[in-house]
Amino acid sequence: MTEANSNKNKTLTAFAGPRRIASGPAADVAIALLEAAAGGGDETVLVFEEGTGRQIDLDLRGGPEEIAARYGGEEKTPARGPGRPKLGVEAREVTLLPRHWEWLNGQPGGASAALRRLVEEARRADQGSAAPRKSQESAYRFMTAMAGNEPGYEEAIRALFAGDRAKFTLLTGGWPEDIGDYARRLAEGAFSRQ
Repeated sequence: MTEANSNKNKTLTAFAGPRRIASGPAADVAIALLEAAAGGGDETVLVFEEGTGRQIDLDLRGGPEEIAARYGGEEKTPARGPGRPKLGVEAREVTLLPRHWEWLNGQPGGASAALRRLVEEARRADQGSAAPRKSQESAYRFMTAMAGNEPGYEEAIRALFAGDRAKFTLLTGGWPEDIGDYARRLAEGAFSRQ
């Protein structure tokens, strides 16, 4: 899968310095970045993936039509490979010890069905703790990239991981408006345990 295809269905947010310049689907954000670059700003532009806080690089070559096709166009149907593509099943390599394979093959439905059941059970069991942790990690990634020099940064990180919403909100309130707002939005799920 190309990088453009992997970013195609993601919601992104772009910042030029401390100012948020675009949010939305990858194609819309990429076109907004192209237009901003034509305006001649010299601020550093960073793009973040919603939900993970990871930085994303976008390919801005070509005009708006090419960018729209790259990030928003119809995806070509991949060649059929192993697995059950109509169900979204992918074939990938799994390495296990012989005793694990022996146990899996003895399960009803075989190894694949047993692995799917085990993964689903683990996902259900982890449902409660995964969301706050994911939110903390997302906010942490963004804050590290965009707010590392802001006053109260380290204390805000500590408040984030301590689950102290009031202190986190207070500390991020003095940051540039767009950075503080986005950090608080990414961190919202980290405080849901309270």
